[in-house]
Amino acid sequence: MYGVVIKSRRLVRTSSVQRIPLIDYVGRALLASVFVALLWLQWRFPLRCQHFNALHRLVRNFVLSIPGFAIVRLAMLPIPLAVAMWAQDRHIGLLNWVALPGWVACIATFLLMDYAYWWWHWANHMVPLFWRFHNVHHTDLDLDVSTAARFHFGEMIFSVGFLSLAVMLFGIAPIMLVVFFITFEAATLFHHSNWRLPIKLERILNLTIVTPRMHGIHHSIVQRETNSNWGTIFCWWDKIHRSLRRDIPQAEITIGVAAFRDEKELTVGNLLVLPFKEQRSWKLPSGEVPQRQPRPADELQP
Repeated sequence: MYGVVIKSRRLVRTSSVQRIPLIDYVGRALLASVFVALLWLQWRFPLRCQHFNALHRLVRNFVLSIPGFAIVRLAMLPIPLAVAMWAQDRHIGLLNWVALPGWVACIATFLLMDYAYWWWHWANHMVPLFWRFHNVHHTDLDLDVSTAARFHFGEMIFSVGFLSLAVMLFGIAPIMLVVFFITFEAATLFHHSNWRLPIKLERILNLTIVTPRMHGIHHSIVQRETNSNWGTIFCWWDKIHRSLRRDIPQAEITIGVAAFRDEKELTVGNLLVLPFKEQRSWKLPSGEVPQRQPRPADELQP
C-alpha cells in the first residue's frame, strides 16, 4: 500500500511508510470528533422523531460498515492516490494540463470532484446494478449520523473505480485528493445527522451546502423525493439539474424504502445479502405506492 509524505514540496511514493499521514494524524481524529459532536447535537436538538431503538440502529449500522471501512482504508484512498501520483508524474488530466494558481486549483478540485460525485450518486439510484447496493443505505428506517456509515461493501468497491477514474480525468493532485476526501466525509456526516439547526440558519447554509433538512427529503419513502437532492457538499448541482426539493416539512417525511418496513427483516446478515437477492418494487407491503403532491415551495421547510 502506498503512503504519502511531503518532501521538498513534492508528493513522493514510498513503500516504507505504511500510512497516509494527513488521514492518520488529522483526518481520523477530525472525523471522529465531528461524529461524536453530531451524535450529541442530534440527541440534544433532534430534527425528526426517531421511531426505532437508537442504540440497536447504531450497533447495526456500524457492524454493517466494518467491511466498508476496511475497503476505504486499504483501497479507496490508496488506489486513487496511486492513480493521482501516476497521473501527476505523466502530466495526465485536466488540472495537470492547465497552469492554475494554487488557490484556484483548490477551488477547481472541490467543484469538479463534488460535481462528479453528484453524478455518481445519481448513478447509484438510476443504474439497477448500483442501486442493489446503494439500497442498503436507504433501508435505514430512521436517519441520523450513524446512517452515514451504513454502506454496503460492494458499493465501496464500485466507488474505488469511480474515484480513481475521476482523479485521473481531472488530474487531481494527491494532497488535494486527501483534503477533499476529509471534507467530503465530514459533509456526509453533517447532512445525515438528525440535528435541528435553527431554520433561519439552515436556510442560509442551504443556499450553498447540503443540510440535514435537505438530505432528509432524499431519504423519504416517496420515490420522487428520494430521486432528488443528490448533492454531497454543494447544493448548486441539484438546482442546476432541477432535482432540488425543499418543499417537505420534516415531520411529514417517513424515512426509508417503501418495500422494507419491518426492522426485524433488516438484520446485518440480511443487509449483506440484499444486493444479491431479487429486488422488490417501490411499494409498501400493503401494495400501496407512497405518493405526495409537490408543493410550490422554494424555501427549505421546517
